[in-house]
Amino acid sequence: MSGAVSAGYVELLRNVTRVLGPQHWGRWSHLAVLGCVGVAVALLVRFLGSPGDVELLVDNIHVGDRPADVRALRSLIPVSLLGIAAGSAIGPEAPLVQTTGTIGSWVGHRLQLPSADRRILGITGMAAGFTVLFGAPLGGALFALEILHRRGLEYYEAMLPAALGALSGWITYTALLRAGFHPVFEFPGLGSITFLDLALGVAAGVAGAAIATLFSWVIRATRWAFSHVDPRIRPVLGGLVLGGLAIASPYSLTFGEAQIDHIATTRLAVSVLLLAGACKLVAAATIVSSGWRGGFIIPLFFMGATVAVAVSHGIGGHEVVMLTSMMVATNVGVTKTPIGSTAVVAEMAGMRILPPVLIAAVVSLFLTDGVSIIHTQRSRATM
Repeated sequence: MSGAVSAGYVELLRNVTRVLGPQHWGRWSHLAVLGCVGVAVALLVRFLGSPGDVELLVDNIHVGDRPADVRALRSLIPVSLLGIAAGSAIGPEAPLVQTTGTIGSWVGHRLQLPSADRRILGITGMAAGFTVLFGAPLGGALFALEILHRRGLEYYEAMLPAALGALSGWITYTALLRAGFHPVFEFPGLGSITFLDLALGVAAGVAGAAIATLFSWVIRATRWAFSHVDPRIRPVLGGLVLGGLAIASPYSLTFGEAQIDHIATTRLAVSVLLLAGACKLVAAATIVSSGWRGGFIIPLFFMGATVAVAVSHGIGGHEVVMLTSMMVATNVGVTKTPIGSTAVVAEMAGMRILPPVLIAAVVSLFLTDGVSIIHTQRSRATM
């Protein structure tokens, strides 16, 4: 179900982007488009109700007994589609994962399953949504498990269902849209890794944490500012601010997936890169705070990537190591998903062997269910 819904969402997003996307409009005409989309967002929320958010979904998964708010999807899907298609600085990951996680929880409630099983189905739906967007089955499963907590993965009994959900959702999506299996990012060749590259990882971790902290501060500031604005006006004002930032840097627009490839393979001035990262940071915080719907995972990847490439141009160093490390570190600073983020970026950057290897591992596990020589293996419930 999540794979089919994801396929429909992605296809709708592509079609709406052909009409509203910034590449089809001039600078000033697109500013008007963003203002109109802001009006549409305000009207949709007014008449269809609150679109909810990922925080509420995460809370529902922890509680377990609370029914999934399916009604929120009535406004979430059109609000997120319009905003992201028009060039919003936040991406489709949060709306789609909220949708697929809600589907999983809803199925659990319809089947009247125990709360623990409903939690697992919610996580499974989230894993499918993450996988479709990232093209990373292993990373998507781990991301869905880690994002529920601040320090690591705790619902470990959901790991295999999450992997199955990620694979089945991904296979359904690729079959329906006939999508190919290829990396999302085309980074330069990695080459050999040396001991000095480990030091780069440490530096990237510190820098990524600093960007994540700055992003959280800007989010707080923009939320405070918009709290003093009439809720009916916030989406319109957010759209106009985004359009203004796009005049300063065109990298302010869109959630940044295609832009990451561009900055990684094009020689840009350090000032252009730093301005792009700063504008994306402010744009993402503004749009999130003004009532538009979208996710900030890929925008965070973009922020880390711009600083990494700028630093590599300035002081040298292994650019791909710095690039991928900064992308992961910046995102982990906000989402607290160290293993999931690492796997996601690795898969998005071209570790093509991971999907078939994961499939082989799952098939073997089920085919050898009765085979074991470690007789002390047992479930948590029997301990």
